[in-house]
Amino acid sequence: MAQGQQSGTEVQEAAAKPRTAPLWHVVLLDDDDHTYAYVIEMLNRLFGHSLATAYRMACEVDTTGRVIVETTYFERAEFKQQQIHACGPDWRIERCAGSMTADLEPAEM
Repeated sequence: MAQGQQSGTEVQEAAAKPRTAPLWHVVLLDDDDHTYAYVIEMLNRLFGHSLATAYRMACEVDTTGRVIVETTYFERAEFKQQQIHACGPDWRIERCAGSMTADLEPAEM
């Protein structure tokens, strides 16, 4: 076999390796217009996070200004971001005018 050429076995092995889609973070951003209860309920309903995990995330977004709520492929991340943006205002706070904000960021491998 000439140098630089691949054998049939090498080509099959390369083709058999699954390709993985790049991952994205769904990042929830802090604001002062939503209660802990709102955040916990939203994370439980949209992402299926346990109440303990949702509470930990609510604390993190409150103290650091952001929290990664899910890492997934782009289409799902975009869908989850849209769901967050569609949750509506927190009825517990009169001045609350709308949903929380979430960004998408590529996950570094």
